[in-house]
Amino acid sequence: MGKEKEFYKGLQPFLSCKDYTVSGESYEVMINQSYEMLVTSPVPVDLENYYESEDYISHTDSKKSVFDKVYHGVKNYTLKKKLRLINSFKTEEKNLLDIGAGTGDFLNVCKNKGWSISGVEPNINAINIAAGKGVFLKEELSELKDEKFNVITLWHVLEHVENLKEYIATLKQMLSKNGRIIVAVPNYKSYDAKYYKEYWAAFDVPRHLWHFSQCSIHKLFSEVEMIVEDTLPMKFDSYYVSLLSEKYKSGKMNPIKGFYRGLLSNLKANSTSQYSSLIYVIKNL
Repeated sequence: MGKEKEFYKGLQPFLSCKDYTVSGESYEVMINQSYEMLVTSPVPVDLENYYESEDYISHTDSKKSVFDKVYHGVKNYTLKKKLRLINSFKTEEKNLLDIGAGTGDFLNVCKNKGWSISGVEPNINAINIAAGKGVFLKEELSELKDEKFNVITLWHVLEHVENLKEYIATLKQMLSKNGRIIVAVPNYKSYDAKYYKEYWAAFDVPRHLWHFSQCSIHKLFSEVEMIVEDTLPMKFDSYYVSLLSEKYKSGKMNPIKGFYRGLLSNLKANSTSQYSSLIYVIKNL
């Protein structure tokens, strides 16, 4: 764990969560008060096996279930918003690295709009699907460590990274001067997280090792001389997460309740800024 040992000092119990996707096992979610960050414990030694599920939607293009169809419908809309975000940066070179690229849809959209693209994805099935779209991904970040990028994106990836501080330091090294990292992560201080508690789908233990607040993101990146330039909501996430959370809580689909809680979460976040998921635009100094 290296530098991550400090995250485990003085941890206090927060809640117990169950893995609803793969194993059915229970895990403790602990709180590090100084970072306002939650930590999943223990971390399985065979963590990669916990991603082997047809329900792990970012690794497939499946549209079998209602959830699949909703997910991919929303994804097509959000891809355009993500592209507008990176196009808003005034960079000399349109040079992008996407980490956790899944099946390559975001990189494909960027490539078609003039971006020079690189991507990393550990899942072989997702890599093969992306290759069919003409997007060729690396399996390890280390294969690109000597390159520099103007923009690095991590869409719901940072919560999965094992050696967190070391990883953030590596991202800093790979970023050009005045370049930007875009990090999208769930926010455990949102209304839907507080309402669903141990059933909140975005805890997603043990795949999500870290559970961030705005404070923790600011602190982690300030330690490597980077600043959070902007914080943006991901409003669709509250609906999707609430729908899944209702399923975990009651054992059956309840779309009306899920939609209501997702809507309520967004309405409350209009004044608190504690959306279900947040995008952080982080600038290199």
